Amino acid sequence: MGQKVAGTCYVKVDGTQLTLKGGVEAPLMDKTRETIVPGYYKEEDKAPWLKFSAVHTPNFPLKALTEGTNMTITAELKNGKVYTLSGAYLVDQPSSNGEEGTIEMQFDGIKGVWL
Repeated sequence: MGQKVAGTCYVKVDGTQLTLKGGVEAPLMDKTRETIVPGYYKEEDKAPWLKFSAVHTPNFPLKALTEGTNMTITAELKNGKVYTLSGAYLVDQPSSNGEEGTIEMQFDGIKGVWL
């Protein structure tokens, strides 16, 4: 029996659903580890994040996304997993691609949770 593990993803930002092109990326861990010598490592906390390519539709909530500093973003994947990013804010320098009609976006936040 086959099982769906990939396909269309859904993203809601503060309750507003965005139209996506492609998939969503989210970290699996909230830290990075580096081996110092075998059996010993150091660990650094990393900010949770979420990346996706949104379609720049006529009703795209641009102002809300660029000015928001405490948003909740929920990404629903076709494999049944859900990633919720709270305390989210837009980072980097997103731009609208007129040829593709998309905006590449990355949000960092305070807490990211996989369900």
